[in-house]
Amino acid sequence: MFTLASVGCALAPDVGTLVAARLVQAAGAALLMPTSLALLLDTTAPEKRAGAVRAWASIGGIAAGLGPVAGGLLVEAGWRWVFIVNVPVGIAAFALGVTVLPSPGRAGAQKSPLPDLFGAALLTGSIATLALGLVKAPDWGWTNARTFGGLAAAVLLGVWFVVRSARHPVPIIELPLLRVPAFASAAAALTLFTVAFAGMLLGAVLWCQGVWGYSALLTGLAIAPGPLLVPPVALRIGPAVARFGAGRIALAGTVVFAAGILWWAATLDTGPSYAASLLPGMILTGLGVGMTLPVLTGASAAALPPARFATGSAITSMGRQIGAVLGVAILVGILGTPAPGHAVAAFRHGWYAVAAASLLSACATVPLTRKPRPGVAESPDAAGAAKVGAA
Repeated sequence: MFTLASVGCALAPDVGTLVAARLVQAAGAALLMPTSLALLLDTTAPEKRAGAVRAWASIGGIAAGLGPVAGGLLVEAGWRWVFIVNVPVGIAAFALGVTVLPSPGRAGAQKSPLPDLFGAALLTGSIATLALGLVKAPDWGWTNARTFGGLAAAVLLGVWFVVRSARHPVPIIELPLLRVPAFASAAAALTLFTVAFAGMLLGAVLWCQGVWGYSALLTGLAIAPGPLLVPPVALRIGPAVARFGAGRIALAGTVVFAAGILWWAATLDTGPSYAASLLPGMILTGLGVGMTLPVLTGASAAALPPARFATGSAITSMGRQIGAVLGVAILVGILGTPAPGHAVAAFRHGWYAVAAASLLSACATVPLTRKPRPGVAESPDAAGAAKVGAA
């Protein structure tokens, strides 16, 4: 689905068709990403799962590092190449997947009823109206009826979704999973941290191109050092996690990330000063991402029984996508269209918001830092996970 939609994007004759093809692309990604993590967890021995999850997440770091550079090069040749490049990769992945991935017959899986599609529409509507209100508020005005209506609709649709999920036999989000303390904390921290990560990445791109006048390729090269730090940090953080615990490492990572953003708020100015201002912050954010995203992803997976790997990874993946939408919407809403001479002040307010989201994520990791009481054979998280698995 993702590959075919990429073909549709590349051939799109207008913006409307491009957006429609992007929606299909998103549906393909939604089928792919949570399932890939669930397959990884299900086929990896328990004692090796934490390292496997960190390796899985580090691949995303490599993609994030190479993506801006590759994107800049492809855009130079034409924007359609950004989508054409997906096609041979997708074909190769499909051919390999048919060979190595377990089929339903081999895995002994049974057919399950469809999930709550109307609930999915409610959740999508809630996030969409919230993003709309945040993005358009600078133009409409925060007290405008349209802004208020969008934000109110987001709240009402969100409440309706939660009520429906509590009663539906196959909800989009299994609410009992959120009663597993470690999983709930990790999922909340991941969502909040992705708000910060998305805001950081978009803000850096807008700053380089809009304020410093960098080209798309130069912007990609300027951003690359941070994401390229993620894989080595993620793959070598294991001993520290084993010694200090996932919660403490993730907490430190969110603080390091926030420090990088605050460095930008303090040092970035209209005069290009990459080595002294943008690069140090990019290195700190890269270290923070490597210490946070893989560790929280592993912590959320470790809190659930194998029967709920797919569902749990889907919830955390969904939370990250929601966080990305909100991070972009919040930053765009704060920046607006600053008048000449006001760009630095507007971006500084945006950096403060991004840093605040990262520090809120730090607060969400606090429950993960608590050690079980001596003499307790089974942690509350494990007990909760067992109850969820039995249910």
